[in-house]
Amino acid sequence: MASLLLPHCRPLLRFSSSAAAAASSPKQKEPPPDRRRPYLPPKGSVRSQAPAAPGSTAAVIPDFGNYREAYRSKSSAELVRSLLVFRLCSYSVLVDRHKELINLSRVFFGKWLFEKVMRMTFYGQFVAGKDQDDIKPLIQHNRSFGVGSILDYSVEEDLTQEEAEKKEMESCESPGEKKVTDDDIHREKKFRPHKQFGDRREDVFSARTYFYADESKCDQFMDTFLKCIAASGGSSEDGFSAIKLTALGRPQFLLQFSEVLVKWRGFFRQLAAEQGKAGQAAVDMKLDMERLQQSLVKLGIATLEEITDWFNGEKIGLSGTVDLLDWNNLIDNRTEVAKLFVVPNLQTGEIEPLLLQFTEEEDLQMKRMLQRMDILAKEALKRGVRLMVDAEQTYFQPAISRLTLEMQRKFNVEKPVIFNTYQCYLKDAYDNVSMDVELSRRENWYFGAKLVRGAYMAQERKRAREIGYEDPINKTYEDTNAMYHRCLDYILDEIKVNKKANVMVASHNERTVAYTLHRMHELGLHPSSRKVYFGQLLGMSDQISFPLGQAGYPVYKYVPYGPVEEVLPYLSRRAQENRGMVAGTQRERDLLWKELKRRILQGDLFKTVY
Repeated sequence: MASLLLPHCRPLLRFSSSAAAAASSPKQKEPPPDRRRPYLPPKGSVRSQAPAAPGSTAAVIPDFGNYREAYRSKSSAELVRSLLVFRLCSYSVLVDRHKELINLSRVFFGKWLFEKVMRMTFYGQFVAGKDQDDIKPLIQHNRSFGVGSILDYSVEEDLTQEEAEKKEMESCESPGEKKVTDDDIHREKKFRPHKQFGDRREDVFSARTYFYADESKCDQFMDTFLKCIAASGGSSEDGFSAIKLTALGRPQFLLQFSEVLVKWRGFFRQLAAEQGKAGQAAVDMKLDMERLQQSLVKLGIATLEEITDWFNGEKIGLSGTVDLLDWNNLIDNRTEVAKLFVVPNLQTGEIEPLLLQFTEEEDLQMKRMLQRMDILAKEALKRGVRLMVDAEQTYFQPAISRLTLEMQRKFNVEKPVIFNTYQCYLKDAYDNVSMDVELSRRENWYFGAKLVRGAYMAQERKRAREIGYEDPINKTYEDTNAMYHRCLDYILDEIKVNKKANVMVASHNERTVAYTLHRMHELGLHPSSRKVYFGQLLGMSDQISFPLGQAGYPVYKYVPYGPVEEVLPYLSRRAQENRGMVAGTQRERDLLWKELKRRILQGDLFKTVY
């Protein structure tokens, strides 16, 4: 399979001629300044700064405690609905039994009245409408208050746990693997399918889940994403559309490709440790070329002549050193060298192949996945829409990130079209961000990132513990916050010196947003440059989104849509997520109450403009 893997990527996810020219003579830049210790503003509201003078790089910092400004866009009925929904979400007994209550409501109300009640409550709060036409008024209304949209068709299959487990096992395990023993496969536990974790929806509240059925179903998902892109392009001039790569192909490919990438990076770290480089950040690891070649010969990977040819053929190591980006390029450009796809087993010391051979059908399925990605990226570029690739589980994510990187290399030549998502609860988040920023700098294309804390923590920790591999998640919430700010600082510093970097701060955490605003002010990054974006979910944290939009910052709501009955799994997660965000929703409820009482006392309850 090694020889089949990335050569098929080349015709689909490769440089255009202009990008290749830029990459052949990259613009050299000084490295970003040393990262300073993150500044955290005191708890509480962020006070407004005076408006900037003409020509100044200063900007207005909104007051997130100003409830009158925060809810100017909302009618009084919408305020009441928000209070009702957030209050219901705070009752654990209702959230825990919500499926039974929904089924009972269907029977009691009937289909028409059930949908009416849902539109007046949960559906109306968290979902924009049933289709592209139905959502346009809300998108245009939010746009008039400076808030853009990230469209996401949030329909999911309502599978039982048994159905989900069966589909996952069938789609993640190749026929060849079923005929051999574990000793023959050489697959790490993390990258094997496990039935007890086959239902990837378990313990996940903030992300949609797709299960592979067949290639025609993947084509249907691609058509849905194309409609989202068209709707986003038709409703605004600067919209985003979100996609998931597990919807576009057989996940077995993502599993096996992820293992290649992780083992290949692990092999580099092993070689770095031999040269005394252990513990360094990935972006700082530079190995001596001659010592590296000698190590590869000693391990029996290939002869000195073959190894010298690999590096010389790719013009790698001309400075006398090899870094991780050079190392990764060997996979990218030298996959015909089959010997590169063996690595030493750190436990046994034996040389092992990374992968089994794909069957002809699996090879075709892999190609189709890459073709679907290419079609979506071209459509986004054509319609002026940014394409946001969502993050997923860690056993899929290395492949997802690498394929997204290839899309960025091809399509982010003249502007940022493709955005990758980085989950900052991961221990390797900083290495992933810094390496991708460095690659974009060397090759002179637009870097686009969405920073999130992460959606799969409980599931990831449980899987690592029960199957027996290292927990990929930071130990504490404070560690995750520190990682988030470290990654954010790195990108903001890059934006300061390189106008081709872009970041979306996707967070409901008021302190994180406030921290970003202060760092922008310190670095002289004006919101009008539209390099730093903010993102929150529809129906949540309006006290953050709308003050930002009205102060001129690029801010976006993640806008789900779809028929009532078909988005119930999404609404289920929103209810559970709100129950888990007690502190955040309590502040939001307090502000909503204050604004509602203000309108009552001042006789503004039935005004349409506030």
